[in-house]
Amino acid sequence: MERGPMEQGAQAGSALRLRHLPRQPTAAVIALHGGRADSYEAARPWQLAALRMRPVLRAAASGVPPDETALGHVRYRHRGWNPEEDPLYDAYRALEELGRLIGPVPVVLIGHSMGGRAALRAAAHPAVRGVVALAPWLPEGEGIEHLEGTRAVILHGERDRVTSARASMDYVRRAQAARVDAGIILIRDGDHAMLTRPALWHRTIAELVADLLGPGERPSGLAAASSRPGSPLRL
Repeated sequence: MERGPMEQGAQAGSALRLRHLPRQPTAAVIALHGGRADSYEAARPWQLAALRMRPVLRAAASGVPPDETALGHVRYRHRGWNPEEDPLYDAYRALEELGRLIGPVPVVLIGHSMGGRAALRAAAHPAVRGVVALAPWLPEGEGIEHLEGTRAVILHGERDRVTSARASMDYVRRAQAARVDAGIILIRDGDHAMLTRPALWHRTIAELVADLLGPGERPSGLAAASSRPGSPLRL
């Protein structure tokens, strides 16, 4: 019998690195960095894809109460997605470890590029309240079924030459057609590495995380605005 993500993830070592752990956390924000389509090279914290997420996590932290919110990263075994979907299994492992450590709190995942794809897939985990996907890698036909019951917002730079903003728009359209709570925000002049207009990227990330972790069954603020039908929201 083929194992699902949680069962497969349990076979490996620690996948969670916490950056901040309050005494009694009531929520968590977990970051997933980018990578490659195929690579079994070991993922290291000093690689550029991992370093890129440090300011992103700091930005997210600015939008949540520090004495209530745990912050951390998923630790990948490999740099690549690979046929085994390694980052997805690592994300499930990290979520399981987090649950054992702090209990059943709502989690927002923030993923960039390959990590954005992993975060959107990991939305099926029961702990995940919402996903902020930054310039996600979304191959044609990427499934949306794992988003049911959660909230997802994609941020994509209009000048991204690595992953496709058009693919992100198509993904959100398909999700909304299936009555999934999904939205998209396009960053004018934004690039894949989020180096153009970084302050805007960071402010938007902070606001979205706060919206997704907010009270109520549906998000408010920018997260709600991003999911309105019609043309995508542009900043």
